Amino acid sequence: MKFGMRKPSIKRSLKARTTGRAKRAVKKAAVPAYGKKGAGWVKNPKKAAYNKVYRKTSFSIFDLFKRFK
Repeated sequence: MKFGMRKPSIKRSLKARTTGRAKRAVKKAAVPAYGKKGAGWVKNPKKAAYNKVYRKTSFSIFDLFKRFK
């Protein structure tokens, strides 16, 4: 488990910004629970619990800039 600041990845950041609207629209049409709040807890509770703790214990370098605004 990571505690503290996450190391930024430019490749992953770019991928997240460009793999977008069309792919999500297709998934939302095919899978009824896709994108719904809390669906992760039903599908894979172990992973959902890990992600919840990870988000609370780590932060990005960009989060530091958001605090100072």
